[in-house]
Amino acid sequence: MAYYRRCGEVPPKRHTQHRRPDGGLYREELMGEEGFSSDSSLLYHCGVPSAIVDATPWELPDVGTTENRPLLPRHLRLHELFGDDGTRTDVVSGRRLVLGNADVRISYVVASGPSPLYRNAVGDECVYLESGAATVETVFGTLEAVAGDYVLLPRSTTHRWLPTGAEPVRAYAIEANSHIAPPERYLSRFGQLLEHAPYCERDLHGPQGPLLVEGPEADRETEVLVKHRGSRGITGTRYVYPTHPFDVVGWDGCLYPYTFNVADFEPITGRVHQPPPVHQVFAGRNFVVCNFVPRKVDYHPLSVPVPYYHSNVDSDEVMFYCGGNYEARKGSGIGQGSVSLHPGGHSHGPQPGAVERSLGAEYFDELAVMVDTFAPLELGEGARACEDPGYAWTWAAARS
Repeated sequence: MAYYRRCGEVPPKRHTQHRRPDGGLYREELMGEEGFSSDSSLLYHCGVPSAIVDATPWELPDVGTTENRPLLPRHLRLHELFGDDGTRTDVVSGRRLVLGNADVRISYVVASGPSPLYRNAVGDECVYLESGAATVETVFGTLEAVAGDYVLLPRSTTHRWLPTGAEPVRAYAIEANSHIAPPERYLSRFGQLLEHAPYCERDLHGPQGPLLVEGPEADRETEVLVKHRGSRGITGTRYVYPTHPFDVVGWDGCLYPYTFNVADFEPITGRVHQPPPVHQVFAGRNFVVCNFVPRKVDYHPLSVPVPYYHSNVDSDEVMFYCGGNYEARKGSGIGQGSVSLHPGGHSHGPQPGAVERSLGAEYFDELAVMVDTFAPLELGEGARACEDPGYAWTWAAARS
């Protein structure tokens, strides 16, 4: 985030004394990216943010992956991975890995229970809520997340998920090994979103707060699960702090969590079919995030509204179908909660008959989140558990 925000009490000058009502000093913490040469924020703690009293290994859920070999387009039915209520899971520890590589991991979870306190020290997280609602408590303050929200959590942000409402949270978690931000082409050289960008700063909602835990909970030893880098890949540690980490009285800066709702993305359309980059919403290192939203479609008198067959030779394409009716996939078995993986090296496009059915259409009511990666994706245990084995042959089967 390049947009300055201030919450709570901060001194008029950075790196100067900030005193409590009793005369003691608050502890200043600088949280910054890229060796403190990029976005950062200053947080003022009641306690010492470095103080821990115990540390033990945290065994992560299965994060192993297998090659997509033989090279196949794949259909994954994510709704088969969990029961309907999610009562025995939470948004953090209940995630099941679907796809991943050295740059990004994609997981899915259905959860009704509160999560433990957690921070991801590997990279930023972008969590899309397919349905349900949650309060996300963070060291910066509180986010209220609803269906259609992307929740952006910077690397090493301590937080927890508290589902709210009658239905469970269905969450599609994109975990980076880098930072996640708006694409550079949407930004001015000073970081403002430009007029041609499909969203603006008013659509990005930062935390309310600060969130200061008080009473007996504040002085109680508190566990925080930390996902971090190890010599053999991603691993975990369980820290115990002497007091609750939500002890910030104020902060300011340009690094903080926020939400963005997919309904606030303004689609870019044209007389003929527009290429996938017009749907981009975020970028990470070696991957991009796009969304396909309800929109008016191509209006040239001879236009073909569904996508042409395409071979994105540098990328694997992952589509998460989370609403509406995706015209190009009719007849393939894909529906709400499906993921399609179309790997580099395989030319993909609409199912047979979709082109003809789309002619004359003026509007598509579809909602999908797309991740394109610039390194091959491998299959996680979640993908292996919910794959539709017949999907790769649907283009040929429909011709017979």
